[in-house]
Parts: sequence; structure tokens; C-alpha cells
Amino acid sequence: MKFIKLLMLMIALSLGVQACSSISLSKNLSLTRDGVSRPSEYPVLRATGYASISRQIGSTAQIKQVKAMRASKLEAYKELTEQVNGIYIKANESLNANTTEVSHSVKSEVDGFVHGARVIRQYAVGDTYATELELDTRVVYDLYKMRGAL
Repeated sequence: MKFIKLLMLMIALSLGVQACSSISLSKNLSLTRDGVSRPSEYPVLRATGYASISRQIGSTAQIKQVKAMRASKLEAYKELTEQVNGIYIKANESLNANTTEVSHSVKSEVDGFVHGARVIRQYAVGDTYATELELDTRVVYDLYKMRGAL
């Protein structure tokens, strides 16, 4: 199961590289009998998460800011997880008898692991706190290699 997740991760990362270049998938990622060989390029993924400071629950401005820091970091990790593992979207729409829209909803869900990401910056901009993360896919590859997953 770990091998399948790793394979999907490497394919997703390779496709991300392909979107910005003309490198073919077979040149960038190749399968071997033992697993995935070292890719020829390692993209660096970046994500930024935002959280409102004033909307946080807390008795002081400092508590609200700390909570916004944590919330923005989680949002940034969610963004990275979407890039690495993808996002599940579920949409529903209801119509009445004369085809008039009654309700409409969209739900998104992200599930996965992000290994090796690092915080680049955390800062406040007005009432918003922002966290910038970076994930060097070379680090991810090396982590899996150290664990013997490759």
C-alpha cells in the first residue's frame, strides 16, 4: 500500500513538472522491478495559507494572533496536500418541478500526507495572518529512500 501511495505521489509530482515543461513522463519517471527510480527533476511546491485574526476565539489580541498563526499554517498544509495528493470534489444540485434551482452545494475533501515541508514565512497583513510553506520533492524522495520504501 505504501508503494502505491509513493507511486501515485511520484506520478503526481511528475505531472506537475510536465504542466510547466515539455518533458515526457517516461523520461522524468521510470518504474523498476523494485519500485520508482530517481526522477530527473524535482519540482519545489509552494503553498500559502491565510486566517483572519479578529475572527479567532480568544480573550486577548495575542491569543487571537497565535490561533490565526496555527490556522494559517494548517491552511497552507491543506494547499500542499491538494497539490501532492489531489482533492475530492462532491457537488449536488436540486431542481424543483419547473427546473428552478432549489439548492446547490459543493464539498471538497483532502486526505493525504505531506512529509518534509518547511515554513518559509509567517506574517500578519492587516487582520490576516499568512503562512508560506515549501516542499522540495527531492527531500520527499530522500525521506522515502531512507525509510527503505524505494
